[in-house]
Amino acid sequence: MAARKTTKKPNVSAEELKTYYREMLLIRRFEEKAGQLYGMGLIGGFCHLYIGQEAVVVGLEAAAKEGDKRITSYRDHGHMLACGMEPGGVMAELTGRIGGLSKGKGGSMHMFSKEKHFYGGHGIVGAQVPLGAGLAFADKYKENGGVTFTYFGDGAANQGQVYETFNMAALWDLPVVFVIENNQYAMGTAQARSTSTKDIYHRGEAFGIPGEIVNGMDVLAVKEAGEKAVAHCRAGKGPYILEIKTYRYRGHSMSDPAKYRTREEVQKVREQSDPIEHVRELLLTGKHATEDDLKAIDKEIKEIVNQAAEFSKESPEPSVEELWTDIYA
Repeated sequence: MAARKTTKKPNVSAEELKTYYREMLLIRRFEEKAGQLYGMGLIGGFCHLYIGQEAVVVGLEAAAKEGDKRITSYRDHGHMLACGMEPGGVMAELTGRIGGLSKGKGGSMHMFSKEKHFYGGHGIVGAQVPLGAGLAFADKYKENGGVTFTYFGDGAANQGQVYETFNMAALWDLPVVFVIENNQYAMGTAQARSTSTKDIYHRGEAFGIPGEIVNGMDVLAVKEAGEKAVAHCRAGKGPYILEIKTYRYRGHSMSDPAKYRTREEVQKVREQSDPIEHVRELLLTGKHATEDDLKAIDKEIKEIVNQAAEFSKESPEPSVEELWTDIYA
């Protein structure tokens, strides 16, 4: 990959840059391994990978504090890892094993962690948006200063329940950051062919909700915008919308050949805008790390992912008795 010239100095420490590099690389390598396990038949059902979008969740997690909540759609593995959920537990859930974070009963699309304040992974398009507002309502009611990050895609942005939620969130000044992860293709239709407006965040204006567009391939830009949005919410000013322009390198799911775009388009984004390569360049040109340092990080991440994969294969499947646990009436 040709080096990109970077003129603006990052307003973060060398250690922070290394942390973002490591976290994005963990998501990238984890998703690559998940794709391999899917191809081997060890992951069943749907599997939606986050490759290319790593800077979005890593940047926003850098703007969060302990106790903040997050909720998203079925493209959720990156969000789990970014908020600190154990890679082995995540991978074992993907393979439907008892060692998974939902005991192998949720799979790729339905995973939760009360400890990490991660409320899913939801399979119904847009359904997580009103639930996210509900989480924010709880924070406001308890007056605990918490903020909820509610993620959804450009395709889900056309769901009616999104606008019902905008209205209620604005009416009640809920501390929720609505994050539109705009990877430009929804399931497989380009935004220009499915959405009447070029910039989706403007739709919040009808409800008095401020927002902005963010470069989702730059983790530092996402972090900066996230801090602004979070400060707005914590100040009691109500919701905020971040439309984060990003790009996924793989199809909508592992079963999608992505014939609606060219290989040249994907390769161009990889060469010019890859979020991990961007931070790698900042580390090297700023002399914050050497090539050997980054190779050591890559080796460490590969070992973590390989261990997670082995754990997911060795963990047993749930027993029949598990059918009767975690049931609420």
